[in-house]
Amino acid sequence: MKQQSKSDINIKNLLKFILCSAFGILMFLVPIPQGESFTTLLDFLKTGLKNLLGGSLDYILLALLIVSAVVSLIDYIAKPDFIRSNHYLKRAFSTTSFYLISKILGAVFGCMVIFGFGPEFIVSADTGATMIDLCKTLFCIVLAFSFIMPFLTDCGIMEFLGVLAKPVVRPLFYVPGRASVDLIASWFGASNAAVILTREQYMRGFYTKREAGYIMTNFSLVSIPFCLLVANTVGIANLFPAFYLCICLTGIILAVIIARIPPIRTIPDTYREKTGKQIQEDVPGEKGIFSYALELSCQKAGKFSLSSVLSGGFEVVMGMCFDLIPIVAAWGTLALIIATYTPVFKWISYPMGLYLQLFGVEEAFAVAPATLIGFADMFIPALLITGIQSVKTKFIIGVLSLVQIIYLTEVGAIIIKSEIPLNFWKLLLIFMERTLIAIPIIVLFANLLL
Repeated sequence: MKQQSKSDINIKNLLKFILCSAFGILMFLVPIPQGESFTTLLDFLKTGLKNLLGGSLDYILLALLIVSAVVSLIDYIAKPDFIRSNHYLKRAFSTTSFYLISKILGAVFGCMVIFGFGPEFIVSADTGATMIDLCKTLFCIVLAFSFIMPFLTDCGIMEFLGVLAKPVVRPLFYVPGRASVDLIASWFGASNAAVILTREQYMRGFYTKREAGYIMTNFSLVSIPFCLLVANTVGIANLFPAFYLCICLTGIILAVIIARIPPIRTIPDTYREKTGKQIQEDVPGEKGIFSYALELSCQKAGKFSLSSVLSGGFEVVMGMCFDLIPIVAAWGTLALIIATYTPVFKWISYPMGLYLQLFGVEEAFAVAPATLIGFADMFIPALLITGIQSVKTKFIIGVLSLVQIIYLTEVGAIIIKSEIPLNFWKLLLIFMERTLIAIPIIVLFANLLL
């Protein structure tokens, strides 16, 4: 075994590890200046695809929604062999009655928005139109992401960083060292891209159910450019350094606490049954940490091939486009309808007004709905508090909206649709835990920084 592992460290594998991983890091993790902020090359590629497709993107998305609904209905009724016996088609179209209804709703909402008919509460810019635009962006992310992701996950950099980061990450957050890559991917890119990355890593046996659920609900921070957008929207862009410092510190404290309490703590710490455990981060006693990290990286790089990139990428595209995006369109639209056109959040937020008042937050009851409405979408809280006078209150609610993380329209649907045992109610519980724990922490930082 020792000789075999030594043979993996050769010029060919080293070059594959270094060059292919460098490409993955460049696309996903290296910040590129963009105006006053920065983004990633993956985001540039996503934007380029969106601009290239232009107006035709509406009809491409609509075709995906309709095909998903129709073929899933055929599969549900007739169970044809050509779907059930094909790995890609089964993943995309075989579903339960609940998800079938969701897909049909997604197609109906898509038709209404794109062709401009139906009730205003469905097609308005605050509800259906917002979700269809998000789905178009998600489609472009999936196209850009799927065939580049293997360069980050399959060329050895996850193994290399995992071994090196484990001594810090494992005792602090109870997750493998490779989870640090997920955090960086969302930090500079997009939270939904990081959640998809975590989902695929779980599916392939690199995270347990508990680890994947924890990473998705704690490490998938929104990107720096979006934080700047929120700061601009609420009128505190001049406080951005303090604003972002507060987001980072609060996020770390929340991640440490949430790892140690239910429901995350009670999720089974077992690997996906179909794949089993595929991760190796424990350093053998006779080996140094760097040499072992390099050894695992070269082993992984030695198995990397163009065919695996294409097959893995195609599987992700099929699953995301025909299974996930229709669900996001349906659930996101319904969540935004409730948030925008009903007083539900105003009614249920009264206790949050009392809670904010307890910590001396000015205009507590006026901003109380913004503390809960983020469960539907991460940008709505910023829009709700634009008329608030208190700068400190804007700061507190702005930071809170960005550390709550579990937004149904962005990442919630992806998490629920995955095989990880986190349903709607568990996500709601984690959202409330993050909200209640974060408020006193943010108020403390706001009093110190402002």
